[in-house]
Amino acid sequence: MKNKYYPIISTIGALLLLSGAAIQITRAIWAPYIYLIGAILFAYVQIMSGYNGENLVIKRLYRQQMLGAALLVLAGVMMLIWHHNEWVLCLTIAAVLELYTAFRIPQEMKKK
Repeated sequence: MKNKYYPIISTIGALLLLSGAAIQITRAIWAPYIYLIGAILFAYVQIMSGYNGENLVIKRLYRQQMLGAALLVLAGVMMLIWHHNEWVLCLTIAAVLELYTAFRIPQEMKKK
């Protein structure tokens, strides 16, 4: 069941994600918290709006999307725990997964 507030929550989360990652470059103390709040909001929406159909390809893509969301949150935790740039690798992997699934899921939905 889709919640009517999911697009709003997802957009706010994505904006906080982007802002937190951009501000983290300046090493502001509060940047990881902004990023982490955005990552949690974004991941929450993606996990809660899963796929309940029977298409195996779409199920796999949604699992990849959930992995990407979990890696976004992990990158935020890495920002807090480690104070170097290790989080960038985790964020890059998450971004690739999210980008791939963002294009492939609608493409597979059209084939149905």
